Amino acid sequence: MSTVKISPVVPEQVTLAAEIAQLRELDVSTLRARWRVVSRKDAPPHLPRHLLMRVLAYRLQADRLGDLDAESQRLLDTSTSPEQVSARLTEARQRQIRLRPGTVLAREWKGQMQRVSVMADGFAWNGSTYPSLSRIARVITGTSWNGPKFFGLRDKPAKGPAQ
Repeated sequence: MSTVKISPVVPEQVTLAAEIAQLRELDVSTLRARWRVVSRKDAPPHLPRHLLMRVLAYRLQADRLGDLDAESQRLLDTSTSPEQVSARLTEARQRQIRLRPGTVLAREWKGQMQRVSVMADGFAWNGSTYPSLSRIARVITGTSWNGPKFFGLRDKPAKGPAQ
C-alpha cells in the first residue's frame, strides 16, 4: 500500500488567507481606501461591498501566486460582454408578438372560458386591469405560468416522430 504525503501549508499561503479573511471584516469605505492603495485609482462608485472585497482578494492572490495564464485570459477576453448579452435580450424582446389594444385572448381552463382584453396600459380580465399576462395566468391557475405561453402566444416545442 502506498503512502500519501501531505505537504505542510506554505507560510505565505497562511498569510494570504489571513489577509483575505481580514478583507471580510472591512467596511465599504475602508475597502475603497484599500482599493486605492492596491490599484492606484479610485474604485468604481457602483461596486457594492461584496464585489470590492472579491476583486481585492483576487488581486492579492494574483500578486502572490500569479495571475491567469495567457490561454485563460484570452478565453475571458473573447467571452460575451454584459452589454452584448443585454443587446441580445433587447432584440429578443422586440421580436415578441405585439398585441394591439382591443385584441381578445381566450383560453379554456378547468371547463371555463377565460377571456382577456388587450388594453393600451395592460390587460383586462374579470373587471380588473393587470400589467402582464403572467399575472392573470397566475390568478387563474394559482401557480406561476408564462402568460404568453398560457394564452397560446408562444410556439409549443415540436415533438419528434412517434415510434
